[in-house]
Amino acid sequence: MDPNDQAHRAEFLTSTPEADLHTPRPRVAPVEVDLAALSHSGRIRPNNEDHYLVVRAGRYLRTWMTNLPEGSVPREFEETVYGMAVADGIGGRAAGEVASRLALTLLVELVLDTPDWIFSLDEPELMEVFHRAAWRFRAVNAALLERARHDPTLAGMGTTLTVAMSLGPLLTVVYVGDSRVYLLRGRELHRLTRDHTLAQELADLGRLPAEDVATNALRNVLTEAIGLWEEGGEPDVRRLPLADGDRLLLCTDGLTEMVDDATIAAELGRDRSAAEVCQALLDLALVNGGLDNVTIIVAGYRIPEGP
Repeated sequence: MDPNDQAHRAEFLTSTPEADLHTPRPRVAPVEVDLAALSHSGRIRPNNEDHYLVVRAGRYLRTWMTNLPEGSVPREFEETVYGMAVADGIGGRAAGEVASRLALTLLVELVLDTPDWIFSLDEPELMEVFHRAAWRFRAVNAALLERARHDPTLAGMGTTLTVAMSLGPLLTVVYVGDSRVYLLRGRELHRLTRDHTLAQELADLGRLPAEDVATNALRNVLTEAIGLWEEGGEPDVRRLPLADGDRLLLCTDGLTEMVDDATIAAELGRDRSAAEVCQALLDLALVNGGLDNVTIIVAGYRIPEGP
């Protein structure tokens, strides 16, 4: 062994606190998630430019054989992340469909190319999760722009991109565009995203009454999107704790243009499975006109009390 390597190893061991070697890190409490998703072209559009993705990832250990005393190591251990994403394509012909599909597939490739996945609720690791999420959105934006430069038929393509990730009782939301995330807690519906539209921007500046945003023609003019502008991939990121009984909804504007928030809250609050809620919301969007593609993801959370 190189003497310098040996000295470095000795320095590392002597500088490592005893507690760090023997005190296990806090583990993420197991959470039960009821998940379902649906997508439909609607009653008017000839093709579906929406895409969605639901994934489950984790780290896992099972002890097969050992002569260690019982309880020294866990028999089975698992920490799980649930990821949900919706993308609403923008562009003529099939360009929007290509943009939303590419956004999700490229996002997954970037995640798979990351050598160290983070499964921790500690503050430093969470900040790294935020940084990585923002970097991936920017990378997807650059890739879509580059693809359009080399294929004139895809000129002007773009997409919204909204992602929600839950690790144990902690939720992280990352988004660009106007595909929304809602949280139903008890009987109260909370919108976790802010539409990146000109109407919403005018309302934020006090130039448009907040109650008029939902009907203003500028509500469909995006101020942020993936693939349309060089700087368009900068997402908003937020996190919040989940509670037992929470229900999460990710959706494209094909739902929110056809179904108001009060009705969405009522459907999410019904004692039904996630799959039944998805179907009920889709049916309402279609009955009310189905003027756009509709994509819905519903997740219901069962979170045990802490020790």
